[in-house]
Amino acid sequence: MSSYLINKVLNNNVLIAEGEDQQEVVVIGKGIGFNKKKKDRIQAETIEKLFVLRSQEEQEQYKQLVPQMEEETMDAIISSIEMIRGRTDAILNEQVHVALTDHLMFAIHRLNRGMQIRNPFLKETKALYPAEYEIASDVVDYINQSLEINLPEGEVGFVALHIHSAITNKTISDINQYSQLVTELIDLTERQLGITINRDGVEYIRLVRHLRFTIERVLQGEKLDEPAKIASLLKTEYPLCYNLSWKLIKVMQQALKKPVYDAEAVYLTMHLQRLSTKFE
Repeated sequence: MSSYLINKVLNNNVLIAEGEDQQEVVVIGKGIGFNKKKKDRIQAETIEKLFVLRSQEEQEQYKQLVPQMEEETMDAIISSIEMIRGRTDAILNEQVHVALTDHLMFAIHRLNRGMQIRNPFLKETKALYPAEYEIASDVVDYINQSLEINLPEGEVGFVALHIHSAITNKTISDINQYSQLVTELIDLTERQLGITINRDGVEYIRLVRHLRFTIERVLQGEKLDEPAKIASLLKTEYPLCYNLSWKLIKVMQQALKKPVYDAEAVYLTMHLQRLSTKFE
């Protein structure tokens, strides 16, 4: 029967322990840390959840975070991460335990003090990452019901970014950079075409997704086939949209520090032309 050696008791329900392979793990179980101390042993069957934090820095962060939290908050956050794990097919980056715990803990702390942070990229996040947004919405609902609080909808956007980060192994700062870039590109499109796109409408969602997939292709160095005849036709027929597509591409190139292939201008022009006719 396997057992674990306790290295640190974080609270009644969370321990840092060491397995027989000497790897340090975070161990979770109802009342598992009650009356326990360092060097005690716990049996594997008493453990409800277990995860590894391979990075020493993340382990230290987690050890500092947990004791600052009330147990019911901790339970709600741990259950939320399990919910995310259950709803995604991908293997989550282990850092989600630290990053999301940290984020939610401070979101709840701010709420209790009447301080709210506005989420400037809520609509973009919803359009960019619909699957993550849906899971995040359920997570925020669950936390609100469990703790009898009322985290605002902006938090759904923040949690969705953490979920996307855990699935794709991208950092939150990179993801935020792409959200800002999409916002900048849409603002430029509206100014140049003299239109205002409804942020809840299908045109907005289509444009955001087109820009997102363009950015992803650029980052991965993926090349689309370039239909040369269509390019010259679009340049003649739709000069406004063709010129705008190149302006958008220049902004992308500067932000991403990567080349954007000419074919992207063709597909972007067609998309912009379809969009502009909707506003005529």
